[in-house]
Amino acid sequence: MTGRNLRHTLRSPDALISTLALPIMILVMFVYVFGGAMDVGGGAFVDYVVPGIILLCASFGAATTAVSVSVDITEGIVDRFRTMAISRSAFLTGHITESLLRNMAATAIVVGVALVIGFRPTADPLHWLAAAGVLALVVLALSWVSACFGLIASSPEAANGFTIFAMFIPYVSSAFVPPETMPAWLRGFAEHQPVTPVIETLRGLLVGTPIGNSAVLALAWWGGIAVVAYIAALILFQRRTRS
Repeated sequence: MTGRNLRHTLRSPDALISTLALPIMILVMFVYVFGGAMDVGGGAFVDYVVPGIILLCASFGAATTAVSVSVDITEGIVDRFRTMAISRSAFLTGHITESLLRNMAATAIVVGVALVIGFRPTADPLHWLAAAGVLALVVLALSWVSACFGLIASSPEAANGFTIFAMFIPYVSSAFVPPETMPAWLRGFAEHQPVTPVIETLRGLLVGTPIGNSAVLALAWWGGIAVVAYIAALILFQRRTRS
């Protein structure tokens, strides 16, 4: 199932290009258009914003899993799989594994572009590995959530709406501006939603800012989301494919 989904991605490079193009365009816009006006308390703005762009790339790419799952469900290919010696969970895990591999590769390309335009991380190999692990957990959790949306949606077009939601959440966090610059009513949400501890953890691992308890919160948030979404996706798949 993973190989099948990877082949679909390679045969439809437009999906991969769109996954890369949007974060890269946002990165360039923030650095060169808004960067001169941003004050993040010292240091280059590119170093501040890149962890947020990395997460934005991963979340947008993972959200597209909803569309691919919905396409398979609505086109009836799952009924054909059910006649084969394939476990029920293999269909979903194939989509999730492909999403994880695709998004980690896309993230590496975005990081490469960031290095070209001035991103200067201070991380050693161990910190890079830890950052990749945190990001992989987020992609895994979001991919399972996306699979749930793909199973609920009545059509691929409806499932595509989840990508808008996944793109919006990083903006209301510490990804692009410090939460203390936001209005009081919005600051509380920005500081206590699941994305902010991931951003602070990635920023700390890559550029050496204080992490505090952000790593623990990130693992707790996204580990819990992954487990709940995994169970929900299996239940939804069984109901959607029930004879």
